[in-house]
Formats: sequence, structure tokens, C-alpha cells
Amino acid sequence: MIVRETLGSGLTLVTDSMPEVRSVAIGVWLRRGSRHEALAASGVSHFIEHMVFKGTKHRSAERIAAEVDSIGGYMDAFTAKEYASFHLKVLDEHTELAVEILGDIVQNPLFDAREMAREKQVIYEEMSMVEDTPDDLVMEIFSESFWPDHPLGRPILGTRKSVGRFKRQHLASYFARVYRPDNILIAAAGHLEHEALAALVGRHFAGLDGRASAPARVPGASAPRTACRTVARSKHQLEQVHICIGARAYPQAHPDRYACHLMNTVLGGSMSSRLFQNVREKRGLVYSISSGVTAYSDSGALTVYAGTRLDSAPEVVRLTLEEIRRLRGELLPDDELRRAKDHIKGGLLLSLEGSNARMNHLARQEFLYGRQHSVDELMQSIEQVSADDVRRVAAEIFDGQLAAAVLGNLKGWRPRTRELTV
Repeated sequence: MIVRETLGSGLTLVTDSMPEVRSVAIGVWLRRGSRHEALAASGVSHFIEHMVFKGTKHRSAERIAAEVDSIGGYMDAFTAKEYASFHLKVLDEHTELAVEILGDIVQNPLFDAREMAREKQVIYEEMSMVEDTPDDLVMEIFSESFWPDHPLGRPILGTRKSVGRFKRQHLASYFARVYRPDNILIAAAGHLEHEALAALVGRHFAGLDGRASAPARVPGASAPRTACRTVARSKHQLEQVHICIGARAYPQAHPDRYACHLMNTVLGGSMSSRLFQNVREKRGLVYSISSGVTAYSDSGALTVYAGTRLDSAPEVVRLTLEEIRRLRGELLPDDELRRAKDHIKGGLLLSLEGSNARMNHLARQEFLYGRQHSVDELMQSIEQVSADDVRRVAAEIFDGQLAAAVLGNLKGWRPRTRELTV
């Protein structure tokens, strides 16, 4: 059973009781991410994510790791464009310790200057890892071009220049402004009782008080003009050309989001998708080709990624645009629509079998919609999508020239405007 409660401190607590399991997954979710950073502070949210594990007023970094390991727990964190999360999964008998540790790291980080200096080197290595991972890098290049001069186009990690400037007072000041009860959601799923967990949260998060200051206003990101640029970056040591083609898509809560996800599944979101079957399986032009939807509160993108040889790149682009035009112009056959619906429904249901996935689902539903959609409601929304809905959505999203980013030993090649126009 799902229970939502606003505690006296202003914290929001959402729980999902799963009596059939022995684990409990607890997450502290922050309603702020890299999108809410000023340009000069790019990467500060991600840096704080690293630093909360580097020691608190009550625990050293080594003690945090040892306590989690000693109970067989799993602890992790991430920063996204519009939110951040710290989460811990443990056996139910260790729930109180899990809440205590999470409460400590998000209320009492030291931001020790020596640890900061060391962690900057770790983050520089993380940046280098992206530079050395071409499928990640081409997506970063695409985002920067797709949302130019906008926080959504900036890397979550920040830059070497911005991270290099951070001092202790920068992190401490941002932390004090942002880590306030009205910005924080605590989500938990597993073998738990809501009332007991609420009491633990109230006790171990008692140090959080006050309202968060309003974030700096960020410009809207949904203007269609962003979907008309092609960027190319040469990286001569690469054997493959990495291609990302995309168009503007719907924001998170758009009523046509289900049709959009179904269209994506048919296009390149599964092994039976048109791109995977026609470009990889039938022609052998790629090892990897896929499509995906990225959605934010006020904008989104649908992108296709492929890695191929330089001499095959024009053909891969041509075939991708051919499949997009088919989606715009033809109704899906009944069996293909049925397969896409079952793929999405099956993936959703299977993903919700574990406590960690249920905890993540709770938080995202709360952030995106302000309420919990039941599984039956989600299944019904997927079932209601028609073949005509999919065609209509394809025509709305792919409505002209597409954006593209290419990376590799290009030897002067890049897709021409007419090759990216549907």
C-alpha cells in the first residue's frame, strides 16, 4: 500500500509496503539538479553528491563505507538535470541505521578542503571517462547543440574550469540554500510500516529546517528552433563514426507521452524495433543502434544513436530517416502495435518487482505528477493508444529538419541539411 505524508518539518514521505520481501530501499530525493545551477556554478550539484560521502560531523568517509558494508547494504547516489538522489538498500532489520546514515550525510557534510581537492581529481577522471566513451560523448555534444546557451545543454559534471574554481564556501552556501525540507522527498519501499518509518525520519532528519530559497529562474527549453542544428567533431583516433539524430519531443507530463514511448519502442527502443532489424540485423551496418526519449518538466527530445564505419554512415542516416518517414506516413500494423504495448507493459511490471525500483518509481511519480499512478492506470493508458495516435505523434515530433551530432574520424563528412529533413 502506498502512503504519502507531509511531516511536521515540511519533508514529504512516500512509502510503499511490500510484505513479501525482506529488503527496504530508502531514497532522499532533492528537487534540484544541474538545470538549476548558474553558469559559474556548473557542476556544483554533482560535486556535492560526491562530497556528502567524504565525511560528516559524526562519521568519517571510511566509517560510512564500513557501516554500510557491515550490514550488507548497497548505497549509491546520482545527479540528474532536474533532481538528485541518495539511496540505500538494506535488510529490514537495519532500517533504522539506514535512515540514520542518510540523515547524517544530507544534514552534516563537512566539505573538508583537503577532501575537496582530492575529489576534484576524481571528477576530472570522470570527465575523461566521458571523453573516452564516444557514445556518451556524442550525446553530450548533441545536448549542447540542441539546447544552446541553456542549462539543459550543459554537462551535469560541469567543466574542468567550473569545478576547478569551487571552494568550500561555494558548496556550503549552495547546500544551505537548497537542502531544505520543502525541496526534499523521502521515498521508501519494501518490508516496512509507514508510521514506524515516519517516526524514524522525523527523528533522524530533525536538523533540516526552513524553506528553500527560490532557484534562479531558468529559461524555457521547448522552442522548436532548437531542433535544426548539425554539429560535427573530429576525433581521429576513433575507428567508428558515432551519430546522434534527434528532434524535440514532449515534456514529462504531456498527455501524448504514452504514444511517444510506443513510437520510440517501434522505431528503435527494442531488439524487434525497425531500426535494429533493418539496419543491424538485415544489413549488418552497425553493432549498436537504438532510440530513446529524454523528457524534462517543459521540454524533451527523441534521439537515435548509431555507431558505424565512415563509409556506411550516409546509408545509416538515410535508413534512419526512411524509418522515421514511414512512422509519419503509415499506420502501424496491429501486430506491431500489440508487440510494442506488451514490451512496455512487461518491462514496467518486471522492473517494479524489486524494492529499489519501486522506491525510484515512487519518487519519480511524485516529482513528475504530484501523485501516484496505479499500475492498472498506467496499463490502461498504454492500452488506449491507437495506431493513429502513434502516426499523429510521429508527424508532430518529426516535423521538418532534424538535429544531428556526429563524432569520429570524419574526414570532412557530415550529414547535409536535405539528408536530415523529413
